[in-house]
Amino acid sequence: MTKRENYETRTEAFLLPLVAEHHFELVDVEYVKEGSNWYLRAYIDKEGGIAVDDCEVISRVLSDWLDKEDFISDSYILEVSSPGLGRPLKKEKDFVRSLGKEVDIKLYRPREKQKDFTGILAEYNKETVTIELEDGSRMVFERPEIALIRLAFDF
Repeated sequence: MTKRENYETRTEAFLLPLVAEHHFELVDVEYVKEGSNWYLRAYIDKEGGIAVDDCEVISRVLSDWLDKEDFISDSYILEVSSPGLGRPLKKEKDFVRSLGKEVDIKLYRPREKQKDFTGILAEYNKETVTIELEDGSRMVFERPEIALIRLAFDF
């Protein structure tokens, strides 16, 4: 297990009962480097959406636990937030919830001279994701070729 995976796994294990106690959902935990800074991010959600006060409650408890456990060797910035509208589909429950809904898929490499596709999430499994296009045709993508998949949204 990499350092990043270890940090994310330990943090997720601590957060799962905490967010359940508050009737929230733990969407994701990520430990990433952006520029010269490391970030430990926890994304939480609930029916009707997350408020700043909800994030603050979880952040305070998580921050105290992280200070006590002190298992992250790097200097990092802690963030607890809503996953937002651009929430990526990562876990099984994300895909289940999104079946039949419009999704955006971004690929690492172009297919048919494009990297971005939008369609209705029709099927998925561990290896592939299938979307239905406007014309009724279907496209199947191998999971390793997908850089990002998220719910589509219009403004």
